[in-house]
Amino acid sequence: MTVTSSVPRLKTLFLQAPSFDGFDGGAGSRYQAKREIKSFWFPTWLAQPAALVPNSRLLDAPADALSVAQTREIARDYDLVIMHTSTPSFPTDAKFAELLKQDNPKIMIGLVGAKTMVDPEGSLKATAAVDFVCREEFDYTCKEVAEGLPLRDITGLSYRSGDGSIVHNPPRAMIENMDLLPFVAPVYRRDLKIENYFVGYLKHPYVSFYTGRGCRSKCTFCLWPQTVGGHRYRVRSAENVIAEVRWIQQHMPEVKEIMFDDDTFTDSSNLPRVEAIARGMGMLGMTWSCNAKANVPYNTLKVMKDHGLRLLLVGYESGDDQILHNIKKGLRTDIARRFSDDCRKLGILIHGTFILGLPGETTETIERTINFAKEINPHTIQVSLAAPYPGTTLYRQAVDNGWLQENEAVNLVNDQGVQLAAISYPHLSKQEIFHSMEVFYRRFYFRPSKIWEIVKEMLASWEMMKRRLREGVEFFRFLRAHGA
Repeated sequence: MTVTSSVPRLKTLFLQAPSFDGFDGGAGSRYQAKREIKSFWFPTWLAQPAALVPNSRLLDAPADALSVAQTREIARDYDLVIMHTSTPSFPTDAKFAELLKQDNPKIMIGLVGAKTMVDPEGSLKATAAVDFVCREEFDYTCKEVAEGLPLRDITGLSYRSGDGSIVHNPPRAMIENMDLLPFVAPVYRRDLKIENYFVGYLKHPYVSFYTGRGCRSKCTFCLWPQTVGGHRYRVRSAENVIAEVRWIQQHMPEVKEIMFDDDTFTDSSNLPRVEAIARGMGMLGMTWSCNAKANVPYNTLKVMKDHGLRLLLVGYESGDDQILHNIKKGLRTDIARRFSDDCRKLGILIHGTFILGLPGETTETIERTINFAKEINPHTIQVSLAAPYPGTTLYRQAVDNGWLQENEAVNLVNDQGVQLAAISYPHLSKQEIFHSMEVFYRRFYFRPSKIWEIVKEMLASWEMMKRRLREGVEFFRFLRAHGA
């Protein structure tokens, strides 16, 4: 797919700056942290504006294992560098921007992401090296900066004026016709090494992209819908999605799986489109996975499975109904159980995600969640710690109730990028919440039935054998780092 575009005046680099090894801050994930098993998601949020700016380049320094010196050398050739940042990565991103200014005082540097959406003033005041930050959806904002439009005329932009003062332009309207955005896959193929992107539960190599933006769910902890994406689910047509998959199939034949990375691809308002996309995937013969809420009806699950669906990434969060109510999950455990049973009957694998330390958490609810996870038995799990990102309801709730000191969200990860417990309660300390994550993993995975399930998977494929052994080594290192 192509769009007409003005020729950019500024030679533009879209950059994921050097960061922690395995840090997935470039993903549209709810958390930016170093994972238990090293993984890299595609930097889709940068690839989209890169697709709008002809002759630009997308550089993912962490995935390419580029050093600070190597990345600086590449960036010297550009007039404009636009970096994706997040709350945990912001301090190192700001320092890197300062290094780029040292190399070339004339270079223009901008930052994008939920961090700059929530705190444009603070982001600009943090370092004089950053000339502008983007708010709202920043695709066309970046395009207009690259075309050389005066910064004062670009909506959705906050910038440092000639006298050093900070100016906030009017907001940019949300994108309504998602089909007008160009495909990101050609940018992946042109600029990225797709073999560098791997996630433990997806086939390798995989490709992920968005079929829509926004999420109607009101989960209090979830970052992107409360900042950049919004709570309206704006989607690409099924035909447009299948056209991009067809392009991938034709130009990237090594790809073994497509991951639709929408916050909730299976939103109940979207099921006819989900089924249409599924049938299109079946016609192409492509294996695929997606994010899903644990309430998809059996009939839709069957259509998905019959047309190439392999795995669902499902945010269960907790096994306690009161906590699910507290975080406005819009889900009950009995519905999640039925959904999980349906997936098992259909042969759909589940990667289940859980969060410890959410409002209402106690030692008893942690125990209930661990037992719930063992009962529904997803194929694999990910256990995270409640992350109160600025801009979320959870952050404001934590500050107002004294569970978190204002601005302490910068301490969401340690100096190695590993997630820390940020919230503490009078009855449950940060240390107890942090330690419970290791307990959760051990009790879920170190069961004879789960061990045998993994062994059988390894015995069925030499490739899977090598992969699981590597992941096992990384996982045990993670447990040791948590004081196991």
